[in-house]
Amino acid sequence: MTNIGLIFVTASTAEEAKTIAKSLLESRLAACVNILPSITSIYHWEGKINESQETLLLIKALETNYLEIEKQIKLRHSYQNPEVIFIPITKGSKEYLDWISKF
Repeated sequence: MTNIGLIFVTASTAEEAKTIAKSLLESRLAACVNILPSITSIYHWEGKINESQETLLLIKALETNYLEIEKQIKLRHSYQNPEVIFIPITKGSKEYLDWISKF
């Protein structure tokens, strides 16, 4: 397949997640964004173990758009160090992956 991937991003609120998703879709940087509300994240930060309720974005996009996607996320994100992870998709429905390839 081409350079299609899944980008994971956690946001502090559902509204922040929607703002990020809409900006990526309006800019045609992503084909689709799923928003999963109310996940529990437990993580190391500033020398402590923290627990937070967050919202998870699953962004389907081309790797060639990654740098601009990361930039757009950082512009709209409330975190000092937001999670932005690109995972290549190596297999999937040909029709679905062809659709993502148009963005």
